[in-house]
Amino acid sequence: MFFGSDNTAGVSPKIMRALEAANSGYAPAYGNDDLTAKVEEMLAELFECEVAVSLVATGTAANALALSCLTTGFGALVCHAEAHIAVDECNAPEMFSGGAKLVTVPGYAAKLTPDSITQALERVGPRVPHQPRPQAISITQATEAGCVYSLDETRAIADLAKSRGLKLHMDGARFANAVCSLDCTPAEATWKAGVDILSFGATKPGAMAAEAVIAFNPDLREELGYRRKRSGHLVSKHRFVAAQWFGFLDGEHWRELASHANAMAKRLADGFAASGNIRMPMPVEANEVLPIMPAATEKKLKDAGVAFYPWSDYALGIEPPMGEGEVICRFVTSFATTPDDVDRTIAIVSGD
Repeated sequence: MFFGSDNTAGVSPKIMRALEAANSGYAPAYGNDDLTAKVEEMLAELFECEVAVSLVATGTAANALALSCLTTGFGALVCHAEAHIAVDECNAPEMFSGGAKLVTVPGYAAKLTPDSITQALERVGPRVPHQPRPQAISITQATEAGCVYSLDETRAIADLAKSRGLKLHMDGARFANAVCSLDCTPAEATWKAGVDILSFGATKPGAMAAEAVIAFNPDLREELGYRRKRSGHLVSKHRFVAAQWFGFLDGEHWRELASHANAMAKRLADGFAASGNIRMPMPVEANEVLPIMPAATEKKLKDAGVAFYPWSDYALGIEPPMGEGEVICRFVTSFATTPDDVDRTIAIVSGD
């Protein structure tokens, strides 16, 4: 019963077969192979437009490369205080951009809103040249709290960005989960809603090490290529990164993987809510569940061997706030989570 992170699951068998198929014969290096070209075509088809694509092996590389295209060393980028780029990437976005400042904002469900962004922009930028110049906004889809920006919410933020001359980045480490939750197309969730550049993750949903920077302005292709090489993220045996993407995209396997993870999270959340001693402070819209429970229940789960992480309510705007003796935890489901895993966990908290 492991709910620590979707990063800890194995690799989808279909993606592993794609890797095995690529491990035959010889192919040009550094992304000049036929499989990489095929994956780029598949991504253009998926997003219903011409795109600039850079495949990389890590989410940190994808985010940092994407943001380096939007910001400069004297720039500022607004993101949520819980955003991965702010708390989990060791200043990589700042380094890749030459020193851009991340301006963090709290908010319910780890979401930004036009109002919270406007308030942040009022704190930075007006005293030229003493403050950094606002240049971009980054939203996480799905958020660090397992919630999803609706299409209208994304459009509202994109409209604000455009009105201020800013670019909009989407951290989509769990983008597949969000699209399945929204029941929309990838195009509708991104460029059609005003997103300029996307960090698209395949690793968490079921690949081994496969991420992509998707720029909806194809004029960025050359810049992305140079930045990827200069940063050390152009993989020599590139076909093996591409093979993972092929397996992920082929036959909409990405949707199958993400839909299962989402369903397992909903099943877990419903069971927690029905137990009577756990409350759910936020909706469960993707594959992360953040319940608030008595410390004794947390201990009971851990003693039974259930793996999950203690979390923090910092910056999440939970109402009502946590009470004495309560803790907030994070449970993450994956393509490998089984109904039995979920039901056994629910039985522990329910005393069955």
